[in-house]
Amino acid sequence: MRLLATYVIGLIFGLGISISGMANPAKVLNFFDLFGHWDPSLIFVMGGALITTFIGYKLAFGREAPVLADSFALPTSRLIDAKLIGGAAIFGLGWGIAGFCPGGALPALGTGRWEVFAFVAALIAGIVLAKLIQSVAAQRPQATG
Repeated sequence: MRLLATYVIGLIFGLGISISGMANPAKVLNFFDLFGHWDPSLIFVMGGALITTFIGYKLAFGREAPVLADSFALPTSRLIDAKLIGGAAIFGLGWGIAGFCPGGALPALGTGRWEVFAFVAALIAGIVLAKLIQSVAAQRPQATG
């Protein structure tokens, strides 16, 4: 049941991304082009997502536990550190350069365009590289002082 729910939620997300035009990198890049062909439609997509998320969180956290799990899986740290800031910066730069975020790129694979496949390949390579760096860093002895 959990796998089916995950599939349906992903399908709805992908349809929303496709219908809104956010699978088209030119539409996203035009949002960032303030002095050219600026397209403000991304604001409305983000605003709709924000409202939906707000309502969803209110409904979900009003429950004792999630419908398909024993407990909520929430972050345990509120620390804003270099890893968080660096990751957010890399994400934003990648989005601004390519016109894709990971959520928009996956539904766009259905277009068959080579640019989308190149982005997803770079995304996967970045994930593998980050995991490798984390693994190497975890194996290094910590300096005491």
